[in-house]
Amino acid sequence: MSYYRFEACRVSGDGNAIFPDEIIIDDEQEVVIHRKPKIIGSKETKIRFGAIASVSCDKHILFADIYIETRGGREIVARGFTRDDAVKIVELLSF
Repeated sequence: MSYYRFEACRVSGDGNAIFPDEIIIDDEQEVVIHRKPKIIGSKETKIRFGAIASVSCDKHILFADIYIETRGGREIVARGFTRDDAVKIVELLSF
């Protein structure tokens, strides 16, 4: 059973100072969760591993953005992760 949680850096901009994006990878349930906290609650998007079409990252000077595209054509964008975390996320989700 593996459970990975990655949180965007608060200094990366893109609204992460107060409400950083999170990526949670749950190998037991075979889902990836993108969580975007808000003032009250949060917005969560769950994607089953089988529905993932592609995963990529866009590396910047200090930080990186994660792009997860589903087989249905939806795209999840999570911004402001460390470059190392972004590489690990792509590695874990690339089957």
